[in-house]
Amino acid sequence: MLLQSIKQRIRESFDRAAATYDGAAVVQRQVCESLLEDFFLSGLTPARILDAGCGTGYGARLLRARWPAAHITGVDFAPAMLNHALRDSDVCLAADIEKLPLDEASFDLWWSSLTIQWCDSDAVFLEAARVLKPGGQLALSTLGPNTFHELRQAFASIDQHRHTLPFSEPDAIRESLVRAGFGNVDLRRKKHTVYYPDLKTLLRAVKDIGAHNVGEGARSGMMGRHAWKKVQATYEQHREPAGLPASYDVILGYARK
Repeated sequence: MLLQSIKQRIRESFDRAAATYDGAAVVQRQVCESLLEDFFLSGLTPARILDAGCGTGYGARLLRARWPAAHITGVDFAPAMLNHALRDSDVCLAADIEKLPLDEASFDLWWSSLTIQWCDSDAVFLEAARVLKPGGQLALSTLGPNTFHELRQAFASIDQHRHTLPFSEPDAIRESLVRAGFGNVDLRRKKHTVYYPDLKTLLRAVKDIGAHNVGEGARSGMMGRHAWKKVQATYEQHREPAGLPASYDVILGYARK
């Protein structure tokens, strides 16, 4: 598991972002929709769904529209997020998806959109396998290593600190699922890009969804004016007619217990 201090910073970050999350989560909504759209091919009609890392409940809204009769349990470790998710789930629990307070073999579908990048994937998938019924299915989205590559390049012009999370390669996710006992693993990769007028607006949008860097290896202290101008100038090299791009390397994953 991640160090407890890091977990606490992540939780606090998402608690602070709860009020601004839905307004800023453009890519997060698109990814959630893509995850469900591709999952239609499975033919599953789940009676009980676990939304692992439910956030403000956007995924639950989509799941409810697709399967109106399903019982949906939302789990998130940021209580302020759960306050928003209550309207879309039958039950909401404040808990860590690496250690679920739920019975074994109790769900038909384990669903998680853009959450596991904050977690120990081995622990998460072992828990997913534990709470899924035999033959139950898993659907997840997460971020791959090319996510925010423009941002990393811009900050590399001033220091060697890590300014984004160390996102996982698809092969590492596949291996983690197999170790947890999943079969029929199907991983798909898509690129999503959002454009912003300037770097300050881009960074504010990232902060508004609680996704700014809270892990190990981050820079401590504020940047000086000269360093900030250098970061801006480097990022400007990526500008397109639509604005400054922020790239998301999205991995969609499906598997069966």
